[in-house]
Order: sequence, then C-alpha cells, then structure tokens
Amino acid sequence: VLLMTLLSFFGCADSYPPLETVPSVDVNRYMGKWYEIASFPNSFQKGCNCTTAEYELKDDYVKVTNTCRKDSINGKVEQAVGKATVVEGSNNSKLKVSFFWPFKGDYWIIDLADDYSYVAVGHKSRKYLWILCRTPKMDDKTYTQIVERIEKKAFDITKLKKTIQVCP
Repeated sequence: VLLMTLLSFFGCADSYPPLETVPSVDVNRYMGKWYEIASFPNSFQKGCNCTTAEYELKDDYVKVTNTCRKDSINGKVEQAVGKATVVEGSNNSKLKVSFFWPFKGDYWIIDLADDYSYVAVGHKSRKYLWILCRTPKMDDKTYTQIVERIEKKAFDITKLKKTIQVCP
C-alpha cells in the first residue's frame, strides 16, 4: 500500500537529543500541493516516483492525500488518503497523521521557508525524513542549505535519496 506515511512512525528516539520543530506554522499557508524532493527510503514508499502530498483544511482536521507513480514515472498512480490533527500546544508545528485508524504517526515540521516554498518533515526517532517543495524542482543551493540544517538535528543525511520528479 502506497505511503502508509507516518504509520510506521512508532519507535523510540534512543539517544538522540530532543528534535526541535519550527516555532510555529500558519496552517492556511501550509495547505496545498507539495512535491517530494528527497526522503529517507521506507517500505511504504517503495518504488514511488513523482511523489506528492496535498493538504486540505477541513473543519477539525487536515485531509492528507499522498500520490505517487509506482515503479516508474509512467507507472500506475497510487494514492493514500489520511487525516492529520494538530498536537495541542505545538503552534501547529507537530501533527498526528493517520492513514489507518486507530494508528497515528508523528509529523514534525523541522524546517520551513518563510514564504512556505519548502519544508522538511521528520520524526524524533530520526528514521523518517522528507524534504518537500511547492515545485517539482529545488535549486541546489537551497537543497544543500536544508540538508546542512537537518544534519545539525542529528539526521543521517547519507540516507537521503532524491525523488524522481520528471513526470508526465
């Protein structure tokens, strides 16, 4: 199943320092379509290309629609739809996401552009990481700067794999 995103986010943080999130997030500005630029490989995204995440604000939750093309840029389109809720007291920088009730995973916004053009999302275990952008391509300088900041948060950046976004 495509992108059981964050479902596997259960695990201990081991010896990592606490993971700092951004101070606050304007949920309305965060809504819309994001393109995956890079991520840590994980089982629920195996074979995914042209991966996107779309967020839509509902009355008391955020609808999350993850989409990818399986096994090639022309592969079958697969989607996973879930619900995200803001963690109280986090200024909207921490969410709980569920693709399969009753399981919820952590979705922590750890880096965010002032203009909401890119975001890095991670998990306190450092097992999961995504770099997303409003466009399918990100300039190398911006990408390098994000990766440098992520590395300072104790993520093993050697695991980062760029996502194919040359899509029909």
